[in-house]
Amino acid sequence: MTMLKWMAAAALALTAAGAARAQVPLDSSKPQEIAGILNWKGEEQAKGFRDIEHIYKTNTIKRGTKVHPLPVAAHQIDPTFSYDGKTWTIDEYMKAYRVSGLLVLKDGKIVLEKYALGRKPTDRWTSFSVAKSVTSTLVGAAIQDGKIKSINAPVTDYIPDLKGSAYEGVTVRQMLMMSSGVKWNEDYVDPNSDVAKAGNKVTEPGVNPMVSYLRKLPRDHQPGTTWHYNTGETDLVGLLVSKATGETLAQYASEKIWKPYGMEQDGVWMVDPGDQERGGCCISMTLRDYGRVGLFIAGDGLANGKRVTPPGYLADATRKEIDNGAPTAPAPGYGYFWWMVGDGAYSGIGIFGQSVTLFPKDHLIVVQNAAWPKATGKELSAARAAMWGGVLAAAK
Repeated sequence: MTMLKWMAAAALALTAAGAARAQVPLDSSKPQEIAGILNWKGEEQAKGFRDIEHIYKTNTIKRGTKVHPLPVAAHQIDPTFSYDGKTWTIDEYMKAYRVSGLLVLKDGKIVLEKYALGRKPTDRWTSFSVAKSVTSTLVGAAIQDGKIKSINAPVTDYIPDLKGSAYEGVTVRQMLMMSSGVKWNEDYVDPNSDVAKAGNKVTEPGVNPMVSYLRKLPRDHQPGTTWHYNTGETDLVGLLVSKATGETLAQYASEKIWKPYGMEQDGVWMVDPGDQERGGCCISMTLRDYGRVGLFIAGDGLANGKRVTPPGYLADATRKEIDNGAPTAPAPGYGYFWWMVGDGAYSGIGIFGQSVTLFPKDHLIVVQNAAWPKATGKELSAARAAMWGGVLAAAK
């Protein structure tokens, strides 16, 4: 099977949507629930995705005084690729699939960087579920710092409000693999699904709204046995990191990644009604800073010469830890909030076309931000996989 077919099959298996209605509008007279975001069209969508901090409440991830350089390679690539019976240029692909930014790094150098939809290099863009992969990385940082005892520690050690619930006995690792065994409905078109109802408002004073909702759910499987996509639990993992470290996620991300690695701009992270950053959604950063996140992961969690995550943690996070129902080949599995996309490659993926994809064998990182016309779709994912194939071929 060719590399391109591998990636296309993997892309078809991905269902990386993910955001409950757990955010807070800045203007209380304009309650912009996630249903509103999912229905944004055209310029409203493009403007909203790059301007999220002026629509919803966010916390700032502060950058430091130094910027990690991203030198421009002497040779820039100009990929073409075949898809759906025709040959595509990158400009044609970006226009057809409403891509606002595409960045390709080869050996840490920029070999392609393009913008569209009115976006400038200084504009941030929301991550949707790519945030999950950042949250997973912060779990590793908290383990390295001794704030989380072990990847196999019970989640109730850090979120005691979950004691006595279906989360009793579930480990941090099982949460990162989306295998808690707790019953959950992630149907985005069903107004009565868990993802539609969870974490919308504070129902128990002093208890995080997502915890209030999730601790009432029943168990469906034994922990660690069955992968089941659950955005609510990724928010829960974010809360776990905050509880363990005594810092907000934005503060901890600043301390562990943004400042030491050298992000060029502050990031912003959307918060829920309990004022907790959402571990499963919605960090905004520049296209180049998404690339720096990829480089940080590729560099095994070293920032400014210092180790941020334990040795081997990111290698575990970015390889198959559990079967996620994808085809047995080419892309079987899910790591710690990372998707496998075939032949050793892996990706952090969010709805509407967001992705940070690493191809370790080729020393290549491909970042895409987009405003797809719908949240997910087989054809959309297959087109992106075809683009990856063209980039890989051009960067050889």
